[in-house]
Amino acid sequence: MSSLSDLLTNRHLITAVIAMALAQILKVLFDYWRTSSWKKALFFSTGGMPSSHSALAVAATVSIGLYEGFGTPLFAVSTVIALVVMHDAAGIRRAAGKQAEAINFLFSKLEDQGIKLDKKLKELLGHNPIEVIAGAILGLTVALVALAIFPLTEY
Repeated sequence: MSSLSDLLTNRHLITAVIAMALAQILKVLFDYWRTSSWKKALFFSTGGMPSSHSALAVAATVSIGLYEGFGTPLFAVSTVIALVVMHDAAGIRRAAGKQAEAINFLFSKLEDQGIKLDKKLKELLGHNPIEVIAGAILGLTVALVALAIFPLTEY
């Protein structure tokens, strides 16, 4: 039972999950502000503003750095993973989304010819660089707030 308790009280994990949840909530709110319609499904989707993947990765990394030390191997590994996650979000997944958009366009032309297709490919997969940066700033902010709430002396 100690392992479950350790998992549920792991400040780095809690900080990261809170950052991710906040990013997903903000994604819904920003979309509402932009379109004036509620799309609650965005809470569970990828892509959009801000990047929840970036928020998650940066919050965990900064939390590890603040509590464990910025010179530790754990911080180094976490930093590398965060950079890969952010590069993937802004690069590879964004490119896949653009390809899905082009394929959906081609499929729409086939449907105009009477050929029926099952469903469209999901287009909102990745992020533009601003969305990734916003997610990273959110992750940094959540980690700093967590430090203010749970100071180093209590660890």
